[in-house]
Amino acid sequence: MHIGAVADDFTGATDLATTLQARGMRAAVVVEDRPVDAADLEGVDAVVVALKSRTAPVDEAVADSTAALERLLGWGAERVYVKYCSTFDSTDRGNIGPVLDAVRDRLGVDRTIVVPSFPANGRTVEGGVLRVHGALLEDSPMRHHPLTPMTRSRIRDLLQPQTATPVGEIGLDVVRQGTVVLRDAIEAADPGYLVVDAVTDADVRTIAAATSHLRMLSGGAALGAGIDAAGAHGTAPLQTYAGGRLVVAGSASEATRGQVAAAAAAGHAMHKVDVDAALADADAEAERIAAWMRALPADALPVVYSVGELADIRSDPSGASAAAVEHVLAGLVARVVRAGDVDRIVVAGGETSGAVVQALEAGLLRIGPQLAPGVCWSGVTTPDGHEVAVVLKSGNFGREDLFSTACEALA
Repeated sequence: MHIGAVADDFTGATDLATTLQARGMRAAVVVEDRPVDAADLEGVDAVVVALKSRTAPVDEAVADSTAALERLLGWGAERVYVKYCSTFDSTDRGNIGPVLDAVRDRLGVDRTIVVPSFPANGRTVEGGVLRVHGALLEDSPMRHHPLTPMTRSRIRDLLQPQTATPVGEIGLDVVRQGTVVLRDAIEAADPGYLVVDAVTDADVRTIAAATSHLRMLSGGAALGAGIDAAGAHGTAPLQTYAGGRLVVAGSASEATRGQVAAAAAAGHAMHKVDVDAALADADAEAERIAAWMRALPADALPVVYSVGELADIRSDPSGASAAAVEHVLAGLVARVVRAGDVDRIVVAGGETSGAVVQALEAGLLRIGPQLAPGVCWSGVTTPDGHEVAVVLKSGNFGREDLFSTACEALA
């Protein structure tokens, strides 16, 4: 196995897996600690373990990440990749720093790189500062994230409070001098974490080439686009799906709100989750929405969402509202899949994606066609034998028409 990766959420896992697959690697995503038949990993070049650890308690995130690492090493992973969001979603306690510390200690390495840049999706780092479509991270919509509000933009300032390990920086001027100069700079730097600037895809590829000797990498998904895939087995297509379709969106991000609005403008069947009803009885709310779906024409594209505009976002530090919405959306998906009503599902939002995959009791996701940078279809076989295709989409990713056009990639 060329690469074994630990991802802190489910959309991030498929994000990285589709990037590695685009390099010519056969990629799969393993869900948390679910059992996987070794035969299912034969011929797989890259395995990403998808965790729901981004906003978990620190001790839990570290334990889950180290358990995933042990599985990957047991499967023969030659290199290890710690995958986090390209907007570095975290708090001053973690979980990025503590997880990096645990993986670095287990592998016995003295340094690794920190490369959240994802230029194709507008995330760049220059002078150590992360920008989102040109705006400082602290001025981007991520400032309003309900769980990990990002109020600073310098990666070192975000990471250093999370770890006792020194955090250094390597500037764009060094990256632009090429692979050899950058590799020498990485080796000459003090041990610890090195935030490396990247503004273009070419910069990221240079970083990947310059770090081909490192056993441990860390970053967003874009770094995977430069990893050497020599000797890889190549991709395998998904089967054909022809059943019903469904979109569930639990993300409050600006991009997802735009996709919800575009779906409404396109005339798709729209249903907003009643958060108060979800808090009172999430299962009953999921059943009400399932009944609404059953009354729609067979060729309809139902879009079930929780946030259509910023005013819909609730200030709820306890997280109860978000958890209730996740329960509703995941419960809805489980109901309609078990009933055989749908076999193609687009999920928007990292936390929602994790809840949906858990509800489907999926153990392995087979990576399929790419829809956009960081967004792909995956094939899932449920324990009761249903074959389902899912898109697990970061709330921030994809064009406005993604909900409408996604199924065309499986035609």
